[in-house]
Order: sequence, then C-alpha cells, then structure tokens
Amino acid sequence: MKRLLKTGLYLILALLVLGAGIGLWKREEITRLLAVNSLFHEDKIVDNFSHMDRAFLATPLARGAGPVSPLPAGEAARLPDGFDDWITARHVTGIVVLKDGELVHEDYFHGTAPEDRRISWSVAKSYLSALFGVLLDEGAIGSIDDPVTQYAPALNGSAYDGASIRNVLNMASGVVFDEDYFNPDSDINRMGRTIALGGSLDDFAAGLSDSFAAPGETWQYVSIDTHVLSMVIRGATGRSIADLLSEKIIAPLGQEDDGYYVTDGDAVAFVLGGLNMRTRDYARFGQMILQDGLYNGQQIVPANWLAASTVPSAPKEAGGMGYGFQWWLPKGAEEGEFLAQGVYGQYIYFNKRLNVVIASNAADRQFRDDGVSDQNIAMFRQIAEGL
Repeated sequence: MKRLLKTGLYLILALLVLGAGIGLWKREEITRLLAVNSLFHEDKIVDNFSHMDRAFLATPLARGAGPVSPLPAGEAARLPDGFDDWITARHVTGIVVLKDGELVHEDYFHGTAPEDRRISWSVAKSYLSALFGVLLDEGAIGSIDDPVTQYAPALNGSAYDGASIRNVLNMASGVVFDEDYFNPDSDINRMGRTIALGGSLDDFAAGLSDSFAAPGETWQYVSIDTHVLSMVIRGATGRSIADLLSEKIIAPLGQEDDGYYVTDGDAVAFVLGGLNMRTRDYARFGQMILQDGLYNGQQIVPANWLAASTVPSAPKEAGGMGYGFQWWLPKGAEEGEFLAQGVYGQYIYFNKRLNVVIASNAADRQFRDDGVSDQNIAMFRQIAEGL
C-alpha cells in the first residue's frame, strides 16, 4: 500500500511538473489569445490600438537612415460645424490634415499622442497595392493577368486556383470568406485566432476550398485576398513584405518613426490589416499618393499604377462605393477623390482637386452602423472644401 501511495505521489508530482512546463511553453500563446478576445473591449480598445505589438508577434518596418521629411505648417484650418460632435460620436483618436503639402490641422484624443503608432486595419491593403505597383514596374511580376498560382504554388488546388492577380486585386476572387467581425466563428475571427496562436496565414489561405462565383465575375470584400497578394509578392521576389515595404516605400518617405507589422507564427506580415504607424506618417504616405507617387523629388510609386488603382475597376454594382486595386471610391466621387479605409474608423482620404489629404484614426465600436461610413466621408469632404 505504501509503495502504491508513493508511486501515486510520484505520478501526481510528475503530472504537475509536466503541466507547469506546458503552461510555460504555451503562456505566450495563451496571453495572445486572451488579448485577441479583449482587443475590442470598450475600456481597452483605444490603448490596444496604440500597442498591438504587446498582444501579437510583430516585425519592424525600418524607416531607414535618412532625415525626417518636413511637414511645414500651413494656415490653420477652419473646421466645419459639427466637427467636435463628429470627433466624439466616431471616437476619433487622431487626425492630421494636409493642404498643398502643408500641415493645417492635427489633434489627438482619448489619451493618444503624436508618437502613438496606431493600427491601420485595412488601410494596410492600400499600402500593399502601392508596393505591388513598384514590383510590377520593376519586372519582378510579369502581369496582373498572370494566375496567382504562378507565383504562389501552395494555392494549387485551393479556391484560388484559377484566379488571376487582377481578380484578387479587385476583391473579385469569388472565394468564400465570412468577414463578420461580430461572429466568433467567422473566417475573419478564425484567422485572428490563427495569428494569435502562432499559426500560418499561408496555410490558412491555402486551406480555403469553397467559391461562390467564378474569378472575376463579381465583387465581394474578401480580406484574405490581400494576403494572397503577399504570397504572390513573396513568391516572385523571395523576400519578406516588411523588407520590401521598408526599402521601396517607407525609407523614401522620410518617416518620423519605424512602423511595424503584426505577423503570424512564421514571421509573415499580416498585410491585410496589421500595419502600425504614426498618424503623421500615414499622412506622409498619403501626400506621396496624392502627388502621383512623387515625393521629395523621387518617383516612389509609378504614376500609371496609381491612376489604374484608384478608379472603380472592380465588377461591383453601381450606386455604392466603388473599388479599384485595394482602394475605395466614395459614393458620388469626383475625379481624383478616393480613400483607404479600415475597420473601427481608420482612413486616409484624398481629394486631388483640392490638394487635400486627411489621415485619421479611431476606435469606433459602432463603425458598422448604418450611415457611419457616409458620415465620415461627408466630414472629410466638408473639411477639404473649407480649407
């Protein structure tokens, strides 16, 4: 009996030691998963959106060794009636307004500051589109009508087999992907858990097998399409997105600070929403885009690519917002009016006629309510018209 008791105690002790070891081994993953589950809580969302690298794996986006490009002060903006109410209602955390390349308004709210590196969410998609245009111009990618599997063979046999790069740029892949942020079992939330637990986004994309339409037939917003573009880029160049974006886009802009990408467990950038920058640096990127890719005397992104990217080329019903190559066109857009847009209220708004760029960040938990996007765009238009 004593021997059995002694053996039992040893077994319990061994199990406790094993459990403790597993707990230590998994602590990081458990911490990240808990962070994902509380990411959008009302009392945490603002702070979380300024510190995504505390909750997720991340990789730096080096600003390079060059000088910071100036944002010269212009005449202070006369803000439209209702601006303060809009700031409150939409839980805006930061806004930077440029007119003729000059800084005419800047403000931060809810305890945020100019130094905060705010999460872009889907504004990141437009950054990847700009990078894609550079690499296409350099010849690393042959044509946007090439099949994605030519550069990303891991997608052979997946729902992306048969889709062209153009289809994916236009969000017209036809791949089934549930984008409901409020359904814990949706594809977008399953993908979030994959990132939190150190899984592979490449495997996640290759594992999608269902289609709702033939490639190129119709538009439907499918965020994982942007990750497929990153698979194409990495397959074509053999380099990481972070390195390429730093070299081709970030360093020439003369940013104030390094940025960073949230990554998966393979250190692959979460290109469809994991970019983090200072709001002023989002504005610098915006000014470069507004100037047809030219900044500080350097053609950073080909002008013809930007012209093709920012028109409503996607097979989308008329009357709503248009879509180009990972860029949005607002309802009733005039020529040269377009935007990058992310969930929870992230924007870079462009108006070429008025020579205005507006970069804004928010933590708006009501971002999907009816009319919210229209209200935001209406405010941007009022700000631009009043300058």
